[in-house]
Amino acid sequence: MKNEIKIIYENENMLAINKPAGLVVHSDGRTEESTLSDWVLKHYPQTKDVGEPIKLSDGSEIPKHGIVHRLDRETSGVLLIAKNRETFLFLKRQFQERKIKKVYRAIAYGNIRDERGTIDKPIGRSKGDFRKRTTGAGIRGIVREAVTEFKVLFRGCGFSYLELYPKTGRTHQIRVHLKSIGHPVVCDKLYAPKRECALGMARHALHAYSVSFLVRGGERVVVEAPLPHDFERALAEMGAL
Repeated sequence: MKNEIKIIYENENMLAINKPAGLVVHSDGRTEESTLSDWVLKHYPQTKDVGEPIKLSDGSEIPKHGIVHRLDRETSGVLLIAKNRETFLFLKRQFQERKIKKVYRAIAYGNIRDERGTIDKPIGRSKGDFRKRTTGAGIRGIVREAVTEFKVLFRGCGFSYLELYPKTGRTHQIRVHLKSIGHPVVCDKLYAPKRECALGMARHALHAYSVSFLVRGGERVVVEAPLPHDFERALAEMGAL
């Protein structure tokens, strides 16, 4: 797994990695597969107990080992990791105050008409499927504000290549928001299960392209994760490259 994980930024307090698609960030408490959290602890043992553990319903806890935020298993791209508790809290505060700016790239089904747009739809858990989040009448429990801005970069072959700027950080936010406007992410087996995977994608076509954040000392840093090969092949098939 080490060879698959590329470090794209590092200083004495933190690092940013390019997470490959298919790698789960941390254990769900039910499976034994290798996780990014395992890799972090192995190569950065000082991260042990840095951050806030995930509490499971049975009362057990899963340590996060410095991982400040998360990406879905099939989402590739930039992920930030703190090496010490002070930096973890420093980065967490930036997320809470919306000072961290994230940019995603996605390929969606259909031709999105508007060149730019804002999807402002609250998100909550789905009544029908515990794995899913949703907007509108199908929500159960707590409903949270969710805002995503987007720009169309290219249209071709019945697909739209998008750059997206989430203003909030809800679970599955981009995937849920794109589905809500009738243009789900290509090969999203959870939110578009009846659509055929297209453009050679075997996982959902979503990539965390860049993250902008402040380091301790006040300097703003922007890190970018190059598009993975499957994404580039899909864009080439669309005619975007």
